[in-house]
Amino acid sequence: MTAVRPTAAGTLTPPNAVSASDTISANDLGSRGAYLLVTNGGGSPITVTVSDASRTPAGNAGTTTAQSVANGTTKSFYISPAAVDYTTNVVTVTYSGTTTVTYQLLPLGG
Repeated sequence: MTAVRPTAAGTLTPPNAVSASDTISANDLGSRGAYLLVTNGGGSPITVTVSDASRTPAGNAGTTTAQSVANGTTKSFYISPAAVDYTTNVVTVTYSGTTTVTYQLLPLGG
């Protein structure tokens, strides 16, 4: 996914088309993470699933939960740096539908 870093003067953040499976680089998340805005321009709801490679204090794998994005709406997701799979150095995001679905990725911090 392509990240856009907003500035104090303002930055154009055009929407980008999603794929069935997209990845976010650990470099784009830095130490503070990012906001992922998903716009569903389609006629029915979709689900968005963000991988979670983090571990609980007991060492168990993180829980990945699909989230619904209603048709004709935009939903924002916080993507934590803890979700990065350090084997691949990315966070994977999947979508149940891709037609007329777009995203904007906004990192927090420099």
